[in-house]
Amino acid sequence: MNKLLPILSIMAIAGGLLSPSPTVAQVLPPAKPAARVQITEGPALESARGNWAIIRWTSNNPGGMDEHFGVVHYGTRPDDLSETAKSHIRLNQSHSNTIFRVSLDGLKPGTTYYYTVGSMGADGKDDGVKSTVARFTTSAGQQATQ
Repeated sequence: MNKLLPILSIMAIAGGLLSPSPTVAQVLPPAKPAARVQITEGPALESARGNWAIIRWTSNNPGGMDEHFGVVHYGTRPDDLSETAKSHIRLNQSHSNTIFRVSLDGLKPGTTYYYTVGSMGADGKDDGVKSTVARFTTSAGQQATQ
């Protein structure tokens, strides 16, 4: 009996190492792309201090590959949104909506900025959604106004 106990212990440990763990995450295949991606909330200025701002919006889940980017095109004139900021996001296929947040860096105090938002897959393919032009003004101090 004393010889059997160590053998059973080794078998139990080996079996635990070889069996799939319930905590191991499954990699799911890409979700079917949404028929039509729509912005359901925003975009809006979430926060701003000094020379940066965060723009936030919500859309229905665009589907496709999990790796995505929120994209903001911005500039100091509504007809010239030549600056671009992107922020990586990982889609959750079990959620019907996705919240995007993109940080704009290197802004000038006391300046009005115009922007549009959208999203794209990690492959660079646009999700086909674009907001109307919105704006905010950075203050000379630490806060910005919308």
